[in-house]
Amino acid sequence: MRVSSVKFLTLSAIILGLAACADRDPSLMNLRATQDGPDEFAILPTKPLQEPKSYSDLPTPTPGKANLTDPTPKADAVAALGGNLGSGKLRGGEGALVSAASRYGVSSNIREVLAASDLEWRKDNRGRVLERLFNVNVYYRAYEAMHLDQHRELERLRRLGLWTPAAPPEAVTDQ
Repeated sequence: MRVSSVKFLTLSAIILGLAACADRDPSLMNLRATQDGPDEFAILPTKPLQEPKSYSDLPTPTPGKANLTDPTPKADAVAALGGNLGSGKLRGGEGALVSAASRYGVSSNIREVLAASDLEWRKDNRGRVLERLFNVNVYYRAYEAMHLDQHRELERLRRLGLWTPAAPPEAVTDQ
């Protein structure tokens, strides 16, 4: 009887170990809902209804397509920052910014390259076997090598004499 329980535990450990080593898209941020309630982030508020200036200028309703009251977060963010999503043209000082940002060339497939690179990084840094087995959050440790130490960077910029208006002033100590 004792031998069969040892075999059962050994077999269970092997199965769990193999399941933890499964080759799947690594998720480093393991978050789960703590309750079976509604997800408040799934509810998107619509824009308020407004009377149009002219009823003849309203678009034709198309079932299954977007309407005027649907949320448009990207367009709203661009408008809030003073841009125009639909124009596609650069304004006054934007040409210099685009030229400076693209001075070393522009990759047309940068999103795909970054996604592949990040997937490879997550596969290489997905945690130890027991961390994967128990869904431990290893996100912060995996990306720690890419972390910017804000205090050290602030000191570096100040040593260079660069103005850092968003940073708090240096603390004055009484002596």
